[in-house]
Amino acid sequence: MGKILLLLGLGIAALGLAMMFGLPIGRLPGDIYVRRGSFAFYVPITSSIVVSLLLTLILALLRR
Repeated sequence: MGKILLLLGLGIAALGLAMMFGLPIGRLPGDIYVRRGSFAFYVPITSSIVVSLLLTLILALLRR
């Protein structure tokens, strides 16, 4: 449990650093963003797939 929490914390810190330095997390090609007046609709399809793949790889490595 401690190993998972440590890796989760490091992952969140790495994500925060990436966002600080301008990595386009949440604004990838394939993400749907519609804005009409005061209404905004956002569906992060590509971002969700990328996050899912990364989590799958990390958890697969932890199982070994």
